[in-house]
Amino acid sequence: MAVSNSSHARPAEDLREAMCPHRLVLEHVTSRWGVLVLLALLDRSYRFSELRRHVGRVSEKMLAQTLQTLERDGFVLRDAKPVIPPRVDYSLTPIGREAAERVRALAEWTGVRMEQVQEARAAYDEAREAKLKP
Repeated sequence: MAVSNSSHARPAEDLREAMCPHRLVLEHVTSRWGVLVLLALLDRSYRFSELRRHVGRVSEKMLAQTLQTLERDGFVLRDAKPVIPPRVDYSLTPIGREAAERVRALAEWTGVRMEQVQEARAAYDEAREAKLKP
């Protein structure tokens, strides 16, 4: 997977700036529903209702907003077919596929490290409880 090394690339430190456009895109890609939509669309294209069922527990409004945001950022392609009844399919663009593959790598990493995370949580909770006891 090639990543452009263009002169337009900005260092990660710029992400701390509230108005950094990179930060906004990162928020879109890593949002709760953004991650799930990107991961789903890695497998295949989906119609809206199929995608909603696949993602699960997402409202129509939130899924529509997520898809619209990802489409605006150039990650998702909305293909409306002029048939009756109307048919709209959603798929990843090449840059969307690249982003989704990176999100998948992070998702896989969390799966591998989940036991350690659970142990850390238990230790934290136990230490916190101990501090709160009189």
